[in-house]
Amino acid sequence: MGSNTEIAGASPVPDGTKAASVIPETDARTQRKTFSAYQHTIYMNGVRGVLPALTTNPNNWEAAAKAIMEPRDFDYAKGGAGAGETVQNNREAFQKWSIIPRMVRGNTERSLKVTILGQEWPSPVAIAPVGVNKIFHADGETGVARAAGALGIPYSLSTFASESPEDVAAAQDSTCKDGPAIRWLQLYWPQSVDQDVTRSILKRAKDAGYTALVITLDIFSMSWRPMDLDNAYLPLYKGASTALGFTDPVFRRKFRERFGHEVDEDVLKGALEWENTIFPDMAHSWHELEWLRQEWDGKILVKGIQHATDAELAVQAGVDGIIVSNHGGRQYDGAQGSLEALHEVALAVGDRTEVLFDSGIRTGADIMKALALGAKAVFVGRPVVYGLGARGEEGALHVLRCLLADLEINLAITGVCNVTDLRPDMLRRSV
Repeated sequence: MGSNTEIAGASPVPDGTKAASVIPETDARTQRKTFSAYQHTIYMNGVRGVLPALTTNPNNWEAAAKAIMEPRDFDYAKGGAGAGETVQNNREAFQKWSIIPRMVRGNTERSLKVTILGQEWPSPVAIAPVGVNKIFHADGETGVARAAGALGIPYSLSTFASESPEDVAAAQDSTCKDGPAIRWLQLYWPQSVDQDVTRSILKRAKDAGYTALVITLDIFSMSWRPMDLDNAYLPLYKGASTALGFTDPVFRRKFRERFGHEVDEDVLKGALEWENTIFPDMAHSWHELEWLRQEWDGKILVKGIQHATDAELAVQAGVDGIIVSNHGGRQYDGAQGSLEALHEVALAVGDRTEVLFDSGIRTGADIMKALALGAKAVFVGRPVVYGLGARGEEGALHVLRCLLADLEINLAITGVCNVTDLRPDMLRRSV
């Protein structure tokens, strides 16, 4: 995006500062800038009397969303399992590590590019699979997908999405200008009795250009979430997270054969049946991945690993990647911060499979720390949700641009050339 581009929907400076002409930059410094050029865009818009439509402070995105969203929908986004200790520990884990800056490093030329599963990404950032986006803002998953497409950021679609995989794919493609959009499908793992539904979902995903499956391991039943319980609110039962099932021909046929009418005619009954399909309250075993491998010729990753032994078992089961994650603290309470598990997992299996990270990312510095501890890339969840809730697609795009600019600038000033150069010895752990 050019440095003289105005931020859509931004507000005039309150004191009525007169607009000034913006001179496009063409010098060598601008040529070297990529994501960090967003900083200059914001300052130049200030010369014209235009402020950002949403704060650039990551600590305030949550409050911005809370001020706009319906309370129970905001609580659903914010809430964690139990007393929220795992959510808190996710953030505190980052604060235990400090970056050691180095100076005079000759790092004028810098790159955020990484290669994941054989594909080059423009940055080490991807959209985490988050469901029910329509309850956060009418722009929904398609709005976030358009934001991701505009920046070349990979998008992971949740099984609990409120829009179909085909619509989300089309939205991401509509804004992606630099090569094919990268998108993955996150799958809550149906049992063998519903393998025909799974097979149908996999075919649809492949046809829509999803290149990898993300199998979530840490949820085969609902968790205890007091914020949602106090609101007596589960969006699933309102039909807000049923798009994948309600648009699937096999699921629809099975529902019709069992109940004698279309799923759309009784949303609650349909939602309960979809819940029983993907959350049967039955645990899986590693050997079941063999069936998925037979049905899916793309890459398979598992999400939810928090222990090196489980990582080793995942590699033995033939996965292509591991996402170190505790579901953002939404599934179980009293656990370690996800970052605490990362280095151990990376040391154990990082030379044999891709190790990625999720849970707790809020800043560019957080991304640097995760990469230094062994992740090849990270997933961002709640910050994007808060941007979406506050300002829709525009807010999601803004949050992503802020994170990437922050990362690139922090990388430069601390003396790092490329994100792939980050190593554990660039950090110091607090006692």
